[in-house]
Amino acid sequence: MDDLLYKLALHSIEGVGSVTARQLLTEFGDARSIFEARPKELAALSWLPENVAHRIGDSAVLLKAESEMRWLEQYNIQTFFIQDDDYPERLRSIPQPPTLLYYKGNAPLNSLRTVGIIGTRKPTPAGVWQVEKLVEELTPYQPLILSGLAYGIDIAAHRNALLKGLPTVGVLGHGLAYLYPSLHQNTAQEMIEQGGLLTEYSFQTKPDPRHFPMRNRIVAGLCDALVVVETARKGGSIITAEYANNYNRDVFAIPGRPGEPTSEGCNWLIKSHKASLLESASDLAYLMHWQQSERPANEQLKLFEELSPEEKIVVDLLKINEALHIDRLSLESRLPHGLLATVLLEVECKGLIRTLPGKRYVLKR
Repeated sequence: MDDLLYKLALHSIEGVGSVTARQLLTEFGDARSIFEARPKELAALSWLPENVAHRIGDSAVLLKAESEMRWLEQYNIQTFFIQDDDYPERLRSIPQPPTLLYYKGNAPLNSLRTVGIIGTRKPTPAGVWQVEKLVEELTPYQPLILSGLAYGIDIAAHRNALLKGLPTVGVLGHGLAYLYPSLHQNTAQEMIEQGGLLTEYSFQTKPDPRHFPMRNRIVAGLCDALVVVETARKGGSIITAEYANNYNRDVFAIPGRPGEPTSEGCNWLIKSHKASLLESASDLAYLMHWQQSERPANEQLKLFEELSPEEKIVVDLLKINEALHIDRLSLESRLPHGLLATVLLEVECKGLIRTLPGKRYVLKR
């Protein structure tokens, strides 16, 4: 619990974003050690602004963190710090991962399959129907559905996921003391029971238009595939698609009628090769290699028996984890990166594992 205090404190310091936080953690090892550093140690860091070093030494920062910790305990809110084992692996690999995340819910953020569904706040009836159809078709693959809990396409994605029994997580642009828009309060409550609410903003941070573009990078980073349903040529959905492309995520867009304002963004993404054309969930499943393995059980068992000691270590690790990033596999297996890459290739060629976006690996079931 004491460690959480220092994590919250580091996250709260003005001027310490994800880049500076990572530099400090690299320098001192963990959050507690940053606050235990002597003033001259902080002053010696040429890249650390003097005012930030002063804030680290200000006892008011820890008092504020204590207050935050009480809120988290009262409302049963989880936190994921960038150094924690359960921090979302997909976010760990993006250029500016959130230093700390606040989460209220029960869906695992390291789910095997994740799909973001986004679009305009003012969809057409056809757009709402497209979301309903897409979620229904995705149901056999049991993905985690991600969106931003906004009006329009976002809330349609969340509500249809709830109806189909799929876990769904809303990424917020404010603290968990608030909900914007408040009209979605009932849906948000259902999502806490069948998914969750996630944010990088401290508990009492109010909704602010400046936060929402930053929120979009988390939606993009968490998903394996991002689907844009209806959107104008400019706006939050296009920003999120840009993030997803930069993160090497698979981006899909549903085409619309030429000349329609709500179709301009999707059509532009497709014709500029920033998104694949999506007509049904089967297109997404095919391009994401989500087909189930058809290998007979006895043949697969024989392959397991023929594994080398190194291959068996990797397979055993994947048996007890839904999906693992290559860095985590290297840490857990204690195999050097070069050898691990060779082992992973061999096991994948044998049809026992497959690669997911973001250098993650999963056992074929």
